[in-house]
Amino acid sequence: MESLDYNKFALVFFASFGIATIRYLIFAGIAFSLFWVLWKKKLQHKWIQQDRVRDNSKIRHEIKYSLLTMIVFGFTGILVFTMKSLGWTMIYKDISEYGLPYFFVSLIALILFHDTYFYWTHRMMHHPKLFKKMHLTHHISTNPSPWAAFAFNPYEAVVEAGIVPIAVLLFPLHGLTILFFLLYMTFLNVLGHLAFELFPKNFLRNPIFKWHNTSTHHNMHHRYFHCNYGLYFNWWDRWMNTNHVKYQSTFEEVASRQKV
Repeated sequence: MESLDYNKFALVFFASFGIATIRYLIFAGIAFSLFWVLWKKKLQHKWIQQDRVRDNSKIRHEIKYSLLTMIVFGFTGILVFTMKSLGWTMIYKDISEYGLPYFFVSLIALILFHDTYFYWTHRMMHHPKLFKKMHLTHHISTNPSPWAAFAFNPYEAVVEAGIVPIAVLLFPLHGLTILFFLLYMTFLNVLGHLAFELFPKNFLRNPIFKWHNTSTHHNMHHRYFHCNYGLYFNWWDRWMNTNHVKYQSTFEEVASRQKV
């Protein structure tokens, strides 16, 4: 019986690690191949930091630490599996149990919860007593590539991975809700590290769209460090006055550039 339990843990670990790694390689790989290789010259004018060049040693650093993060995600899968086995989680199997409207509401709630969780844990890791130990690894890339999306020190990776175990303790979530959330999270994370700005120049002037973050927003965080802490949305940075003072003007300057 013990052997069977260990086999289950091993299966859960490799499944969680494998799925997370494939997700990372697909999203980051496609983004890198398109924007950093195939379309780099075509979209040169949309390159946010025009004074920076590609650094292959830093890209190797990004991939190495992202793969280490996937190992942490594998152990997080074991944690959630164990919690569910003990009856501690609110994960449910049948969508009809809570209904289709709740399924979509819970997905939105999980995204909003993660946005709040990320902002405050991110600011915490910028504290002088924590920054070098937890977050400096991610900031080695001052002009990140899509491969940097999960380039975390293992301590930071544990914090980042904590969102799912915490969420399944707090409210009912279907397995597909968690899957869609992870896909959304990976896509937006890669977009934030793209180093190219794709949104139109009037994006931040729209009363609705201005609340959504852009590639420029997170790219400026990597360049200047002590600003722009948000992940998906801009309300926490606005409410806490942590947007870079030149965020909007920088975005509009980049977004309005014309191809030479």
